[in-house]
Amino acid sequence: MTLHAPLDATVQMDRLAKAAAALGYEIVDVAGFLDLVEAHAKNQRDALGLLDRGASDMARTNREVIGLVETLSTTSDQALQEVQASVGMVRDVSTKTRGVAGWVQAVADRSAAVSETVRAVKANNLQIASIAMQVNTLAINAKIEAARAGDAGRGFAVVADAINDLSHKTGAAAKQISQNIEDLSGWIGQLQNEAGTVAADAENVLTQSNETDTALSRMEQTIQTEHAQTLHIADCSNRVRSSMRQLKPAVDQISSIVRETTAGIEKTHARMNQLVDASESIVQSVGALGGDTPDSPFIAKVCEVAMAISQGFDAAIQAGRITPGQLFDQDYIKVQGSDPVQYVTRATSFLDGFLPQYQEPVLDFNPQVVFCAAVNKNGYLPVHNRKFSHPQGNDPVWNAGHCRNRRIFDDRVGLKAGRSAAPFLLQVYRRDMGGGDFRVMKDLSAPLFAAGLQWGGLRLAYGTADR
Repeated sequence: MTLHAPLDATVQMDRLAKAAAALGYEIVDVAGFLDLVEAHAKNQRDALGLLDRGASDMARTNREVIGLVETLSTTSDQALQEVQASVGMVRDVSTKTRGVAGWVQAVADRSAAVSETVRAVKANNLQIASIAMQVNTLAINAKIEAARAGDAGRGFAVVADAINDLSHKTGAAAKQISQNIEDLSGWIGQLQNEAGTVAADAENVLTQSNETDTALSRMEQTIQTEHAQTLHIADCSNRVRSSMRQLKPAVDQISSIVRETTAGIEKTHARMNQLVDASESIVQSVGALGGDTPDSPFIAKVCEVAMAISQGFDAAIQAGRITPGQLFDQDYIKVQGSDPVQYVTRATSFLDGFLPQYQEPVLDFNPQVVFCAAVNKNGYLPVHNRKFSHPQGNDPVWNAGHCRNRRIFDDRVGLKAGRSAAPFLLQVYRRDMGGGDFRVMKDLSAPLFAAGLQWGGLRLAYGTADR
């Protein structure tokens, strides 16, 4: 039994290593799913926050609308009353104007009749004047004959004088009457002209009154319609207010639930990260114990290449190809127009020519190897494998999967790989390939040193045969 104990321990160690690796995969897969759930929960929380603010804004705006509608309703009531009063006044004025027009027309007609009468009087007065002249002539002749008759004609002469005097007075009266008739005729003519003008003005006023009446009637109808629409808006606004009163508590309840759920997911995610760390620690410990585990060849390879790169860094510094200040430069300059953003430092140009000789051969070490690339302590990856270092195009999604050089990967795995000072670090993670494509794989890293200081770490990512 004692002779078989080491063999059993090795078998158990292999089983433990496989179980730890499988557990790490499952935990990381669940953690990655929780990442998505947490992201969605936060998005929902933010969306509900916007909805809550939008509902509050809508309720406030609706209150303002109700106030404005109430004011508009009162104003439209007043306007309707004023228009109706104006319509009544215009119609009353139209009625009176029609009466004035009729009266003026009657005056004009009567003036015409009076004018005819005056012309008849004038004609008769002319006849009287003519007769008075004839009587005057006869009186003169009679007076002459009375003078010829002597004493016998004296009495007749007196009569002739009286008739002559009467004819003069009659002629003078007829002349005065003619003058008065002329004045009266002029006044009547002027009255007729003014009556005609007044009648025309009254007709225009009547026409304008009819047009005003029509316009005001249309205005009255429009205001009545607007008033009805205002009442309808007020009714709708009140219904909206009622709905908002019911919506607000529902939104608050959903927001509360989402906040609680998000908080729970965040706590679960934090615990899951702790579980990931624990599973990685288990895998790390199993790998450190040695034995023939699936990860042993990869551990040996990453440590070997990391040692070679560290020695190469020191040799380059001693040869003056680069200074420590340049190699450790952390002044990241954005590459204009890059999406996702790429960066360069004072070491990038040197690393472009230095790192591929170490990184590229590792891709041929095992078909499970996905990439091998060095990162500094901030997760900056200056030089990736050639298959992931294409020039960027116009599609950011394509760029994310094919142009991964000169980028900063400061996620949990990237930072731990660049900062771990342990002989090696074995992590399991979900790799974002861009466009929503994730792949679960292992990430082995070994520290990189230069001039006695840790520069970062060499990352070796690979899958497993059964995944």
